[in-house]
Amino acid sequence: MNSTAFHNADILLPKSDVDHYKWSVIACDQYTSEPEYWNDVYSTVGSAPSTLNLILPELYLEDDDVNERIENIHDTMNKYISDGNFDEYKNAMVYVERVQSNGILRQGIVGAIDLEKYDFSKGSTSEVRATEATVIERIPPRIKVRNGAPLELPHIMILIDDPDNTVIEPLAADKDSMKKLYDTELMKNGGSIKGFLLDDAKQEQVDKALTLLADPEKFCQKYSLDNTPVLLYAMGDGNHSLATAKEFYEQLKKSSPETDFSNHPARFALAEIVNLHSDALKFEAIHRLVFDVDCDKLIGEMTQTLGLSETETSDQYVICSYNGAQKKYFIHNKSSNLSVGSVQNFLDKYIKENNGKIDYIHGADTVVSLAEKHSGLGFILPDMDKSQLFPTVIKDGALPRKTFSMGHAEDKRFYMEARKITK
Repeated sequence: MNSTAFHNADILLPKSDVDHYKWSVIACDQYTSEPEYWNDVYSTVGSAPSTLNLILPELYLEDDDVNERIENIHDTMNKYISDGNFDEYKNAMVYVERVQSNGILRQGIVGAIDLEKYDFSKGSTSEVRATEATVIERIPPRIKVRNGAPLELPHIMILIDDPDNTVIEPLAADKDSMKKLYDTELMKNGGSIKGFLLDDAKQEQVDKALTLLADPEKFCQKYSLDNTPVLLYAMGDGNHSLATAKEFYEQLKKSSPETDFSNHPARFALAEIVNLHSDALKFEAIHRLVFDVDCDKLIGEMTQTLGLSETETSDQYVICSYNGAQKKYFIHNKSSNLSVGSVQNFLDKYIKENNGKIDYIHGADTVVSLAEKHSGLGFILPDMDKSQLFPTVIKDGALPRKTFSMGHAEDKRFYMEARKITK
């Protein structure tokens, strides 16, 4: 069992007498500029047991009372444990069916990722990898939440490239014979969610399918590679949460070099694996807005550096919005496997040398209007085809930051499961 980095785990779930609607709230890294969203969630939850009281919405990460909030989270975790709010399922995996706000079904499996097989650093060749650059400065504040916490709750979604639907999808046919663990609507247009317990035979079925996906020879054939380390698990959502778990684990090992951590609960992190090829997963481009710069100079240097032209002789392009007009430029001097990478590499260097500001914008119409408002430049980028994700991470390493958005905010993972991370 557990031939790859994905393992079963001792999973905690709220007891049946807990209101699962109020228990389950959206990932802490959503709605970071919308306090009204979180205020409404607090009103909905009231005094009921809820994962809201076990997480720190990132909206509050820089507030003056953040340390007090973290202490309250740890105290509440201990209280929920001592009050008996959880049922524990030993050596468990959970098959999840999430109906998104658009009515499309997303399937997944919740289990634990072995952090020994994960490396978020640039150029990593580990079995579990980050898909976009990890901002190291974002990790320490999150470690404060994990340090001293008896529990973890996952909003991490990890992608597998399984076009033949061999791992997750076959479980649906047998769900009626599985123990149903939860079945609830989700608040604030979040859709609904069901969870089913996988027995030993189903877990073995999952592990065998994942092991076949991880076969080195088949992996290299799949991506036309030669002698290349297998990438089986690519980060979808929660990149910095998994990086925090990894960094916390590494710090723990360094602090007690004489201790055997091979079976320590901190070696693992709960996550949900999802098939990249699920119809529910839509990749949308994140566009760039550059302002407080000499726009003509930037366009001139960008044209020279990237070999921009309006002649369609390249598979990479960017639409530039400037002075109320849009022009489509093809990129001939590529520095990345993706258009966004070539553009981002240039902008990073240019802004470092010439100052200016860059922002990351969802929606082409929005970036056009903001470019006019700020007398800046909007760069409208093509959507990344899902099929490009694994080949690009294998070839280029982690993608440029803010390469793509995986679905709408309300469809991100809601908290349900938990796991003890201390002995």
